[in-house]
Amino acid sequence: MSFFKRIFKHIDERPATQPELRFGRYTDSYKQTGNYQAWDQSVEYFEQQQYLDSFRAFLRYLRDEHEDNVHWKDEGNTIRFELYQGSRLITGMADAQHVKAEAKVARAKSLHVVYMRRLVEHNFNFSYCRYALDPENNICAVFDTFTLDGSPYKIYYALKELAVHADKQDDLLLDEFETLDPIASAPLKEISEEEKMAKYGFICREVEQAIRIMDDGRLDKDEYPGGIGYLLLYLIYKLDYLTQPQGYMMESLERMHRLYFTNDNRTTAQKNLALAKELKKLAERPAADFYKEMYRTSATFGITLPANHKQIADFIDSELPHMDWYVDHGHPEVALAVPGFIVGYCLFHYAPPKPVKEFLHLYFRITEPGFFSALGFPEQFYLLNSGTFDKKAIRQAIHRIADENRDRYHGLHPDVSGLEYKDLPAFARTYLRMLARMEVVKH
Repeated sequence: MSFFKRIFKHIDERPATQPELRFGRYTDSYKQTGNYQAWDQSVEYFEQQQYLDSFRAFLRYLRDEHEDNVHWKDEGNTIRFELYQGSRLITGMADAQHVKAEAKVARAKSLHVVYMRRLVEHNFNFSYCRYALDPENNICAVFDTFTLDGSPYKIYYALKELAVHADKQDDLLLDEFETLDPIASAPLKEISEEEKMAKYGFICREVEQAIRIMDDGRLDKDEYPGGIGYLLLYLIYKLDYLTQPQGYMMESLERMHRLYFTNDNRTTAQKNLALAKELKKLAERPAADFYKEMYRTSATFGITLPANHKQIADFIDSELPHMDWYVDHGHPEVALAVPGFIVGYCLFHYAPPKPVKEFLHLYFRITEPGFFSALGFPEQFYLLNSGTFDKKAIRQAIHRIADENRDRYHGLHPDVSGLEYKDLPAFARTYLRMLARMEVVKH
């Protein structure tokens, strides 16, 4: 490398300006050092019976400066607080005797036995909260406890249960019951019409393509239901991560995930048919129904499970060999669904270490160039027309993730020498092998 290339290498490798878009499910697993210090203080104060000081420290633990998700103020011997979870605003108070919180879900114009029964069933399954009606006939999710019984652990899981369920139920109830009206929500940020159109078009095209491969492709869907299962699950997780759905679509994708993995004595082929039916139903919704659920929110609690790198690596090693048969027998689209399923499942189900999540996101950036181009991302890591890769850009993106996270994680030395660029299945297989072999240990 010449002298001038060495001097200006950092300029050459500087990434182009990226659109400020969000993908995937919010996780509260990537907190800053100050948040964890606040948690320790909250526990210590509670053990010393300094309950309000404990609660203040607890709120500092919850606050994410990037999300601007938690606010509070002191009013003498009372703390008033509010936090955001998706479209729901959770408000509450804490004093020397009690901690109370509620989230208004919808306003009932008239009481209907169907949704009232559903909410009662939810109450039976709750550990900390309950649904109730306030004097104005607002359906509310409610939690309260005596302060001396309100340890930081209990408060965390109680508020998480309240917030997550309230956020999920509002859109579902409003979509199904005309006797319910929407109610004041947490601040929502509209996304651009271009982003909405790109996501809606992507949803329709991807569902249509997957169903076409299932029904008309060379792979017999009855003889090889496992391959079709990978194809459909990959689609479900990909739509969830890339389009970041709210309301009805989010619940539909979660229901499909549960349907496939529930042990209900149905065969894989039968489950595939059920998933295909649900996906067709989803794609046939009017565009306006999708658009009204496309907005940007803040969140306080994640719904994915924390996972370390070894868990991700073990999952890769157990699932990746399943693509070999489809590669060898000329089914590249089904073969590509296996690594896609791995990446999508990890992002749908887990909160992996930050650099691992960024490597998984990069996988989608490389393998879904049309979608990211429609969203305004300048880089094209894979050129659809020619079927070629920008090897230099891929290597730079990989090393950039490692460089940006190395101060907090040991072992971030990705070996890009094993990457293969013959086609997408070959690249996908070697990329995930690289990720599985990497050492990722937090300082």
